Amino acid sequence: MRTSSLSLALVAITAIGTHATAGIVTQWNFEAQTLSASTGTGLASLVGGTTSTFATGFGGTGTFALNTTTYAAQGTEDRTRGVQFNGSTAGYDSITLAWNERHSNTSANTVAVFATTDGTNWTEVQVFTFTPAATGTGDTWYQRSVTLGASYANAANFGFRVLAAFNPGTSGYLASRSTSTYGASGTLRFDDVTISGNLVPAPGSAALVGLAGLIARRRRG
Repeated sequence: MRTSSLSLALVAITAIGTHATAGIVTQWNFEAQTLSASTGTGLASLVGGTTSTFATGFGGTGTFALNTTTYAAQGTEDRTRGVQFNGSTAGYDSITLAWNERHSNTSANTVAVFATTDGTNWTEVQVFTFTPAATGTGDTWYQRSVTLGASYANAANFGFRVLAAFNPGTSGYLASRSTSTYGASGTLRFDDVTISGNLVPAPGSAALVGLAGLIARRRRG
């Protein structure tokens, strides 16, 4: 009985120390029609003068998303207006971002993603763009994801922004539908905004793994 109990204890200790758990750190699904995170602790906010309402979400009728508007006038401001999401990544590594984003016909076809570890200094980490067509590109949902480097792990003041941007290689915005004209009243809608990562085992867990190995070696000796 003693041998069996010790074996089970060793298995439990090893399991605690060796597995980094991947999962959602913070998420906003907007079903409660609030800027607070629906999973974890975090807050969404508006950047640069945009305004927002809650509108039909990625899941269709009966679901909700954050609908943003009041973007910059044509050719005036680049990468200044959009939405921001703050949620700590403390204790996590391998950080990834994912969300659903709906472009109205007259919204900008391009967005730039910025990230921060301190809430003050922002770095552009990705740009999403597409070539507008007469149908299928405006009033359309896009699934976006960004994989971040190690420098964004374990950051208590982590946040990221999605900002409307000029069409690449130009000095102005391009409407998301080729038969439309860009307008500041165009909308970008966000849903299922998710910060994910791997939960890093606490230092004490690593010590337990070492203890488990030591006990196992002594029992074999």
